[in-house]
Amino acid sequence: MKIILLSDESVRLEPAPGAMTIEASSSEQSYSPFHMIAGGLAYCTFSVMHAWAEHAKLDATDLSIDVSWTFADDPHRVGAYEIRFRWPNLAPNRLEAAKRAAEMCTVHATLTHPPTITIEGTATVGSTAAVTT
Repeated sequence: MKIILLSDESVRLEPAPGAMTIEASSSEQSYSPFHMIAGGLAYCTFSVMHAWAEHAKLDATDLSIDVSWTFADDPHRVGAYEIRFRWPNLAPNRLEAAKRAAEMCTVHATLTHPPTITIEGTATVGSTAAVTT
């Protein structure tokens, strides 16, 4: 697999031989936490769609997934994701079924039904005591 950083707000996942790689168009482009989340969403979506394709005996060798996002405020966060797939070998009459398969991604379900998040921490006061919250 290969994840390509298309911009500061988009990634593409393409099948590629060997270990998973992350590529950018320039050395100045950094792999941000937002790219990581989108990459996970792309990888999960690809995996589910590829498994569906194998079961349906479809050729998914040319399947690629693009994930882009936009930000929202109050609080500042990702406000929306857009997933687009390109699958030239897919017959048009299979498009809706492929979209339904894509929705079965566990990361997709996690983002649409967010988990509870707790934060705990430990801080050292001086050199002898620790405070835990």
